[in-house]
Amino acid sequence: MATEPALHLLRHHGDTEVAGGGLVDLAVNVRTGTPPTWLRTLLAEELGRLAAYPDGREARAAVAAGHRRPVDEVLLTSGAAEAFVLLARVLRPCRAVVVHPQFTEPEAALRDAGHRVERLVLRAESGFTLDPAAVPPDADLVVVGNPTNPTSVLHPAASLAQLARPGRVLVVDEAFADTVPGEPEALAGRGDLPGLVVLRSLTKTWGLAGLRVGYLLAEQALVTRLARAQPLWPVSSLALAAAIACSSPAALAEADAAARQTADDRAYLLQRLAEFPQMTVHGLPRASFVLLQTPGASALRDRLRALGFALRRGDTFPGLDTDWLRVAVRDRATTDALCAALTAVL
Repeated sequence: MATEPALHLLRHHGDTEVAGGGLVDLAVNVRTGTPPTWLRTLLAEELGRLAAYPDGREARAAVAAGHRRPVDEVLLTSGAAEAFVLLARVLRPCRAVVVHPQFTEPEAALRDAGHRVERLVLRAESGFTLDPAAVPPDADLVVVGNPTNPTSVLHPAASLAQLARPGRVLVVDEAFADTVPGEPEALAGRGDLPGLVVLRSLTKTWGLAGLRVGYLLAEQALVTRLARAQPLWPVSSLALAAAIACSSPAALAEADAAARQTADDRAYLLQRLAEFPQMTVHGLPRASFVLLQTPGASALRDRLRALGFALRRGDTFPGLDTDWLRVAVRDRATTDALCAALTAVL
């Protein structure tokens, strides 16, 4: 049985691993070389309009058009993380279930708001796949990532759709959906599923972690309730400009091209990692990171850090222990350098 982390460890994220700088960053799942030049130029031009209060109407319309949803089903947020806090503050679930291992912020936000949280822990032996029948029928709040951080597993949209039902809020975190070419299992465009809430982030593909920009897609009534829980002007004008730009057809095409490059780089990473028999990858990784199981991963992480590589520890994710590491997908040269370091320390 994996050791469940203390609540404070739920607040541990990949940026902690690279604090201080000077390390090859394999811990944070933000695409390297971002923001692209055109996006940096656009944001720089926006600086001259910072005296005006932000107006999110155009950005909401752009996001809505990108997903073919009505504009009143879109809520812009200060990063996807804000959406988890809003949901925790507004909803009053009787039985909240979080599917793990996954991004820990949803559970942390729910617990901070005073909610009791049950964990449905997926197992490595089954490739971290989700059986919809394993979710308690009376759960009125269910949270799941797709593709899931840290497992990189992409659940079938049909399986997740089975979880939607009247009287239940189904939260699907699609922060990494745009790292999968074509987004084949995304539910962001589905307005027909009762209680469905989809969260999206512009952080990963576009390198905007410092700008804090994301959004939520849900039925109008819930969007209205969540909006009332936000402060005035919750999303900056720079973030709004980014949301508009990154929702354009040209940007979406660029994002898909980046996802295809990530898929190629991930295949190479998996090929190289297969050279180390003590390392196991469970399931089929589909996102911009890979989860590894290897004995003594904690000590291995420290040795790699001494050689200049930062990897994400796995034991802060419920369901995992100190034998797990998460590695961000990078270019082939970086993968080769990592594997050379692994050869030196194993």
